[in-house]
Amino acid sequence: MDFKNVVYNAARDGKLRRLKVFLDHRTPEEVLNLIATKTNGATPLVMACRNGHYDVVEYLVERCNADLEQAGSVVFDGETIEGAPPLWCAAAAGHFAVVKFLVKRGACVNSTTKTNSTPLRAACFDGHYEIVKFLVEHGADIEVSNRHGHTCLMIACYKGHHQIAHYLLGLGANVNRKSVRGNTALHDCAESGSLNILKMLVDHGAKMDVDSYGMTPLLAASVTGHSHIVEYLIGLPEIVSRQESIDALELLGATLVDKKRDMIGALELWKRAMAIRYADGETPLPKPAQTVPVEAYEYSREMRTAEELDNLLADPDEMRMQALLMRERILGPAHPDTSYYVRYRGAVYADAGKFSRCISLWSYALDMQQAMLEPLNPMTQSSLFSFTELFSFMMGEEGRASGRGRRVPAVSFQDMLQVLEKAVKEVRAGMGLSTTHLSQASGASVSAFSPQGSSSCSPPPTPESGKTVASQTQPEPSHLHRVLVIALHLACLTMQSLARQNVYGPGSEPWQAAHSVLYQLVSLDPRGRGGQTPLHLACSEDAGLVGRYPACNFPSTILVTCLLRVGADVNALDDSGASPLHVAARSKPSASLVKALLSAGAHLDAIDGSGRTFSQLLPPDIPLPKLCNEVKHTTLACLAARVLRNNRLPYLGQIPRHLESFVACH
Repeated sequence: MDFKNVVYNAARDGKLRRLKVFLDHRTPEEVLNLIATKTNGATPLVMACRNGHYDVVEYLVERCNADLEQAGSVVFDGETIEGAPPLWCAAAAGHFAVVKFLVKRGACVNSTTKTNSTPLRAACFDGHYEIVKFLVEHGADIEVSNRHGHTCLMIACYKGHHQIAHYLLGLGANVNRKSVRGNTALHDCAESGSLNILKMLVDHGAKMDVDSYGMTPLLAASVTGHSHIVEYLIGLPEIVSRQESIDALELLGATLVDKKRDMIGALELWKRAMAIRYADGETPLPKPAQTVPVEAYEYSREMRTAEELDNLLADPDEMRMQALLMRERILGPAHPDTSYYVRYRGAVYADAGKFSRCISLWSYALDMQQAMLEPLNPMTQSSLFSFTELFSFMMGEEGRASGRGRRVPAVSFQDMLQVLEKAVKEVRAGMGLSTTHLSQASGASVSAFSPQGSSSCSPPPTPESGKTVASQTQPEPSHLHRVLVIALHLACLTMQSLARQNVYGPGSEPWQAAHSVLYQLVSLDPRGRGGQTPLHLACSEDAGLVGRYPACNFPSTILVTCLLRVGADVNALDDSGASPLHVAARSKPSASLVKALLSAGAHLDAIDGSGRTFSQLLPPDIPLPKLCNEVKHTTLACLAARVLRNNRLPYLGQIPRHLESFVACH
């Protein structure tokens, strides 16, 4: 019997009697060993505190001498919290009696999780006022922030806990303190819509400051659609200027158009903003000149007079373009919501069967993201993946009715090629290579194609993490792998499109253009997860990406053929010592795929890092003769190398050096 699991389960489930049966008769050393062992990342004490089992906690501490500071992993709101001390767990879950017991026994009130979240901040998250007050009275520091710079006051304001916010302000909490991304408690309050708390913050000297995107709390309220917050703040001329009021009303109107589909409400707000611009007795504040009309916006320009605004109700589509124009002008291209709503509008057009407008808007949003965000940003990944889904859908449904009776048109080769070029550009940027190197080497969406991720549309924070912004996420190693896979899918779709249009030949201009982009990708020598090259991934069914619209299946013979044609190394090895042929063996390859690899110089008898050949890696239901003629693809050089290896004959220094690696792989 695994006694450690028994003790853990008993503590987690509050089974004190069972716990005593297993521990009371043991030596102190055995007891300490059992209760100090972590199961699923947590100790028995951590789980007892997490679940509020007071009698179990008391027993583990007083009878078993459990370590009050030994942290563990617990789950809150679906997220695993690493390094959570017992007191943090009890405070986050609202178990006041357990909190009081632990503090009385000497638990550190300012202990933190791995992301620097304190028990006090955890209690503030879910509004456990009595616990908050108790912890403060016993020395908890109200100004300790988590790794994102979010303080107890900020999270209380965001979650709308008026009593806690009032209490913290009474203790002198810094009302204008900024988080890592530059937001204050007033920002959090404006985003969550808590007017009473916001008024209280203003009374305590909260300033109309800007975050790292240049967003004021007033604009944050406009973006999230909290009109009551906007109306209150623009009524405070001592902290809000005329221009800020105008921007807030126009942005709120854009939010009503895109998030709530309230065209009449939006038009009223825009008219109010126009009236403020040209108020009697005030200096006029005209809109800035729009120098270059945007093709993706149908070359629309912002309405500059009240008369022009009056005509908008007759043209809902023009109102949507106005919303995009205003949001981009006010928020700027760097703000996540700017590109998010461009993508959202494109998705709505796609659902309506207006695919060309969708592609135009998504391309514009992708250009914006690649210009403003760091390489491999999750939002850029999402945009590229959306194109992959859209193109797959269009190719699979071509000619069929979709979106109000419209027929799905053929995908434009030029559209595909342009997106593929942008995907390769993202791979290059993610690898840290310059353009010079490359040239030398070569709210709530209802749309099926809706984009994912935005600052104002992001999921709520957890007790530990606080609010974060997707566009500030640092690229991870897995991000390059994902972008590389997306690029390969786009390449596969592009080549299939060429084949369908009967221009898949060396003499055609599209053929040369597509291969040129693939050559650029191969020349970068990008490596995905496990050191896999593009050719490895093209040979792997694990690289399959688009589940809903599988127009492009992996392994892909057409993609493998094209990669080989532009110089992909057929015998390149990944981190496990496998070649593309070995990867293909594990992915139920077709005869045409195997033929393409063998014709390019792959060796049937080459071994991977585990000493297995292609035939040994094949599934039992796919015999080698079904795929190729072994004799035809076995050369005298291969046989000679095999003799040297099988008979362990010395060959290093005895044969030309360039042949040593050839022998070693057989």
